[in-house]
Amino acid sequence: MRPGALVLSVESMRKALITGASRGLGRALAVGLAEAGYSLVIDARDAGALSLAAAGIRAAHDGQASAEVIAVPGDVTDPAHRAALRAAAGEIDLLVNNASTLGAAPLPALADYPLGELRAAFEANVLAPVALTQLFLPALRERGGAVLNITSDAAVEPYSGWGGYGAAKAALEQASNVLAAEEPAIRVWWVDPGDLRTQMHQAAFPGEDISDRPLPESVVPALVRLLWERLPSGRYRAAELVAS
Repeated sequence: MRPGALVLSVESMRKALITGASRGLGRALAVGLAEAGYSLVIDARDAGALSLAAAGIRAAHDGQASAEVIAVPGDVTDPAHRAALRAAAGEIDLLVNNASTLGAAPLPALADYPLGELRAAFEANVLAPVALTQLFLPALRERGGAVLNITSDAAVEPYSGWGGYGAAKAALEQASNVLAAEEPAIRVWWVDPGDLRTQMHQAAFPGEDISDRPLPESVVPALVRLLWERLPSGRYRAAELVAS
């Protein structure tokens, strides 16, 4: 992938909203999109961490603070915060629904899963992305934009203990699938990034060494490739996008 060609190829898609961008994959993708010429609106629940991330994203390319980054702290499950994101972002070309919650931790069996935690997992991982998509769909249709939903192999594989998170991500995948069928004017991608060295992944394996997992930055080229080549709507695995 040629960096210069990448910037030119996404020239018509230059504003993105990325949720959960204070750390992990969201922050790594924000840096990648800023380097590709996007202006960004980012959110996260921790205002301090979000502010630090925004400063880091602005200064990510060789110390030059050239990217426009608007940070809007808040919780995507809060309708007022979603309205604030809509007001701050205006017309966008790309919506990245990355914010997520693991649910109950340590990971319980479904027989013991606290229903309040399960409800919260669906609120964050399904309802909030759908609600944000509804808010931005008119602009995305007009601009031929895209929705990128971050999912997981837990949505399609029966991992013990992952029933709550996996069920929520499976629901997000089917919502994405239907949205793709209903909205031919835009691209809808749902992507499994694979196991990454993130805080949320560590929370799923308390006390274990996860240093063998790749860093989130390693899958950013795969995600940006979706934009660069404007691949068809559908489900993708980051590993396949990198390898092919």
